[in-house]
Amino acid sequence: MTTELIAEIGWNHMGNMNIAEEMIKNASETGAKFAKFQTWKVERLKNGSWDNDGRREIYEKAELSREKHEFLIKCCETHKINFLSSAFSVPDAILLKELSCKSIKIPSFECTNYDLIEYCEKNFEEIIISTGTATESEVEKLRQKVDVDKTTIMHCVSCYPCIPSNANLPRLNFLKKLFKRVGFSDHTQGINVSCSSLFYNVKYIEKHFTTDRDLPGRDNKFAILPNEMKKLSEFIKEYDASNIFHGNDFRPEEKDSRQNYRSRFNNLT
Repeated sequence: MTTELIAEIGWNHMGNMNIAEEMIKNASETGAKFAKFQTWKVERLKNGSWDNDGRREIYEKAELSREKHEFLIKCCETHKINFLSSAFSVPDAILLKELSCKSIKIPSFECTNYDLIEYCEKNFEEIIISTGTATESEVEKLRQKVDVDKTTIMHCVSCYPCIPSNANLPRLNFLKKLFKRVGFSDHTQGINVSCSSLFYNVKYIEKHFTTDRDLPGRDNKFAILPNEMKKLSEFIKEYDASNIFHGNDFRPEEKDSRQNYRSRFNNLT
């Protein structure tokens, strides 16, 4: 199984569609399969600490209207990359369905939102669900809620950023016992931990993506740049190529060495 990349642009654009399109273009050039965004309505946001610390204003600025969704989908088509977005509620998923999206992402914080999961299972061809903050029993319950033939379950540690020693990659073995396809939503800085996750045969690697770490917003600060995503893409290709099994006999490429260099020296003392 070839591992594919999800460039999590999220709300790194902060509502600026010119920046969003530039990020889409760069994501496509790195070889990522998806340029991913986030779909929410601030009017559905519950009361919380974000009402007093400035986050609500940031959410309002970064919120994607229907028209902005349509613009981003068109940009993805132009730059030959698939559009993907995380839905935080059923109305968000309904909007993405109305926009003819075939794939959808359910973020970690909604992995127990069974109304949302049920709607997505019925209305999308592919569902990707992150499991950050989920307990073992919640993951086992999730197994009963999804169609394993079209759902990929992502290991995730919802810490921003996450240090490598907390990445907990062996948890993927637990997920693989329950689901046919697993992936890794990587919140560590850089690409080394993502490269390590390939040993678990992951379907997707998701990385926060930006074109400029000096842009406003928390996620831009630990997102990877286009050159890093490109390196990750190239590493995956070489990893896949080097793991093609050619049998246990010697390779045809070794013919000259086998014929002309074996036993070159006499055993005489």
